[in-house]
Amino acid sequence: MPIDPRLPYDENNIFARILRGELPCNKVYEDEFALAFHDIRPQAPVHVLVIPRGPYVSWDDFTLKAPDDEIAGFNRAVGKVTRELGVDRPGYRLMINMGGHGHQEVPHLHVHIFGGRQFRCMICD
Repeated sequence: MPIDPRLPYDENNIFARILRGELPCNKVYEDEFALAFHDIRPQAPVHVLVIPRGPYVSWDDFTLKAPDDEIAGFNRAVGKVTRELGVDRPGYRLMINMGGHGHQEVPHLHVHIFGGRQFRCMICD
């Protein structure tokens, strides 16, 4: 069910539990700003999620509350992951879902990296 990004951060959401080591993940990358891991229900040959280490519900929450070095570090981590996955050439798609209309299902900011095939449809149901 899509979430309301205005709700307070839920410390028991699945990504918070992964960050605390309570749940496993198939890790791709981690640093002081981010953790990247394979999606458990991949929608493309390459489907990796990148999450910030801080307690941010959405992109709006992150850009409003995170310090500049954390925002920069997180964005650099996303770029590094795309290069390490080898999707920087021929290309990839980044997606951030936010709120009900964006169909955000987990109340922790996460960037989807999709790659490994051609993406033609910009928005598909």
